[in-house]
Amino acid sequence: MDKSEILELKKTACNVRLWTIEGVFNAKSGHPGGSLSAADIMTYLYFKEMKVDPKSPDDPKRDRFVLSKGHCCPALYAALALKGFFPTEEIKSLRHIGAMLQGHPDMKHTPGIDMSSGSLGQGISAACGMALSAKLSGDDYRVYAMLGDGECEEGQVWEAAMFASHYKLDNLTAIVDFNGLQIDGTVDDVAGLSDIDKKFESFGFEVIKIDGHDFEQIENAINKAKNVKGKPTVIIASTVKGKGVSYMENQVGWHGKAPNAEQYQTAIDELNAQLKALEA
Repeated sequence: MDKSEILELKKTACNVRLWTIEGVFNAKSGHPGGSLSAADIMTYLYFKEMKVDPKSPDDPKRDRFVLSKGHCCPALYAALALKGFFPTEEIKSLRHIGAMLQGHPDMKHTPGIDMSSGSLGQGISAACGMALSAKLSGDDYRVYAMLGDGECEEGQVWEAAMFASHYKLDNLTAIVDFNGLQIDGTVDDVAGLSDIDKKFESFGFEVIKIDGHDFEQIENAINKAKNVKGKPTVIIASTVKGKGVSYMENQVGWHGKAPNAEQYQTAIDELNAQLKALEA
């Protein structure tokens, strides 16, 4: 990946963050912090890596993405809209009654959503089923599942991990958005996930640790995962909650609330300034 490709990905990620803020502000509720931390990885997957086509969202040969931490769907909706699955203006109706884009992903009503999610732990379990299905059918699509670090406190995550290892799901890549914060405080204070890399290793995973905001590291990790045989891979991505909006960064209070009008304008101005700098 050359410098021009990285630059385009950075611009796209900035637009993903802009539309994330737009959606949460118009909804007057939602989860901006974890959406912003995940924006770079989602950008890489949808605009560089995954085989997906907005003109054929149900193509059986497509790669699959499951947002196991479904509350962070504002970033996913932004990526899908920018990719062309639906108009970006739809994002302004986020969480409105009768709108297509609800507070958690809905595979029945939103083009590009591969699995309804939101009950923590269930997304990675569904992703395991998709990966096993591909194995049984002889299909070559890959499955990506993004989890939150707080989500990894759920027992079902580790049941899914056992399943993935037992069935040698080397077509599955789990990605942990490790921003260190969850709704009630820091991950360490709430339950603790120290040595999460060793935990996944003990469950039979190939483990890759990266900076989740560095596109070169993201690409190298994804490419390495595709070459792992006989076991699933997890990418533990260190990220900043609220990335890109100064007053949201590393602030647990922005896990699940919307900005007011003044805060919204500050966020939009900051992100537009970053985009302008990238376009200079």
